[in-house]
Amino acid sequence: MSLILECGSLSKTYGQTVALCNVNLRVESGGVVGLLGPNGSGKSTLIKLAMGMLQPTSGAILVDGRTPSAETKAVTAYLPDAPFLPEWMRVRQAIAYIKDFFPDFREDLCKEMLLRLGIGLDQKLRTLSKGNKEKVGLILTMARNAKLYILDEPIAGVDPAARDFILDVVMQSKPEGATIFLCTHLIADIEPILTHAIFLNRGQVVLDGEAERIREEKGKSLDELFREVFRW
Repeated sequence: MSLILECGSLSKTYGQTVALCNVNLRVESGGVVGLLGPNGSGKSTLIKLAMGMLQPTSGAILVDGRTPSAETKAVTAYLPDAPFLPEWMRVRQAIAYIKDFFPDFREDLCKEMLLRLGIGLDQKLRTLSKGNKEKVGLILTMARNAKLYILDEPIAGVDPAARDFILDVVMQSKPEGATIFLCTHLIADIEPILTHAIFLNRGQVVLDGEAERIREEKGKSLDELFREVFRW
């Protein structure tokens, strides 16, 4: 099995602030990986390093066997934790925008998922509810035919029904052999689909392994372990 993400003694500091400290990870392709931790644990920093948006202070990170670059961005679909499309755009313009950037964009799949959601192609993004804007962003991301999907807090701030829709979209549109990275602190909602879990706390990996093996060894759900590890 090939590795989709590797970190070797990876550290990132901002002045005196340590965001990541000596992180070592080896994540195999093909699964649904939970990158789990409270706010400030280093999740977003790790994601930005994987996307080449930041450079390591020390150590190394590899995506699909390569240092993050234009080449790895071409096989990585990234959903940030904030809206990334201009409000003035119509949905059809947003589709054209993403299609123009990424040759692997699956337009038919995108339109099919939007139809399920009841969102018209001529609707302007600014007229959509916050939840529907987030769903459009997710659909545009998952309509890529990528090797690695990095979703930063995709279910935060949406109601339980919307969470179910989002997880359904993630699983139904995932190409065979692709890897999903779900970055969140809402463990209970995503636990049923996770194959691998990584717990980050204060910039360090405190738990890393196959989800089922962790549950068997600890005798607890990932959600229970999360509440235990990050108990204040």
